[in-house]
Amino acid sequence: MTETILLVLGLIIAAGIIAIIVLLLRPREAPADPAADQRLAALNSRLDAMGNWLQNSHTQLQQTVNTRLDAVSQNIGESMKTTTKNTTDHLQALHSRLAVIDSAQKNITELATSVNSLQGVLSNKQSRGAFGQGQLEAIIADVLPKGAYEFQHTLSNRTRPDCVVFMPDSGPLVIDAKFPLEAMTALRNAETDDERKLAVARVRQDIGKHVADIAGKYLLPGETQDVALMFIPSESVYADLHESFDDLVQKAQRARVMIVSPTLMVMAIQVIKQVRKDAEMREAADQIRTEVGMMMKDVGLLGDRVRKLQNHLNQTNGDIDAILISTGKIEKRAGKIEGLDFDTGDAPSADVIPAPIRKLGAAE
Repeated sequence: MTETILLVLGLIIAAGIIAIIVLLLRPREAPADPAADQRLAALNSRLDAMGNWLQNSHTQLQQTVNTRLDAVSQNIGESMKTTTKNTTDHLQALHSRLAVIDSAQKNITELATSVNSLQGVLSNKQSRGAFGQGQLEAIIADVLPKGAYEFQHTLSNRTRPDCVVFMPDSGPLVIDAKFPLEAMTALRNAETDDERKLAVARVRQDIGKHVADIAGKYLLPGETQDVALMFIPSESVYADLHESFDDLVQKAQRARVMIVSPTLMVMAIQVIKQVRKDAEMREAADQIRTEVGMMMKDVGLLGDRVRKLQNHLNQTNGDIDAILISTGKIEKRAGKIEGLDFDTGDAPSADVIPAPIRKLGAAE
């Protein structure tokens, strides 16, 4: 920018000088003074020198401006390349992020579809009951072994709870799934005091009916346990009941109906599993004692037989020693016979068996 201004100023100065030259070169009358002619000649010389200087300055200024323009163009080109590369990289990163966002949006859409489908399932009472029963069955079947429970077990009064768990030395524990979702949803969505009162009354009515049904149908003296479990397959509904309807929970406990959530159900089933295991260990204790007694008897018999075998081995060792003594004597006498070394001074003992005497024939 500075070089351009200098160029413009130079052009203006040059134009002014040319105008002065034109005025000075305009024809005049012949000077009458020789000194004036000398001064005019000197002025012309200076004007020529100034013209040459201006021309040289203009050329140098043009070269400088061209050099600077080339440098500026090169810098601008490199800056454009760098900016283009950065813009391309940012666009690629932006495309990648947009792809991730599209994938997340697709997942959210699928999740929303699943939630709407689940909401459609839970809006129907029969489907909601099947959902709660399915969750109950999954929890119990995952913890307890087969034979420890039964789904849709028929009691003596022809009622069929969702599940019974067979307890050791007592009747089965009844578990029934209930899902008061409509009443709790109405309570959550209540906007006015009247709507809230109606929703609260509906919750109390539904929970009271569920507790009365379980206590009246499934608590059979002498057949089932003294308490039953009402399984609510939703942690949020269970939390709302305990937070806003604690009197209903206590009333259910007094009716010997325990309201449990999925988490509490898992804990209860784990405790039942341990109780069954302890009972099995107690039942097996008598068998273990019997087996240990029989094993001790077998160990005693084995000790007697080992001792008898030891006596036989001791007797065998004595017989072997006697055999070795007799063998030594035989070897000693055989040596004497072979060397004709007989001791005539020793009289034969009474227990010596005389050798048989064989008669010689005529030929011998």
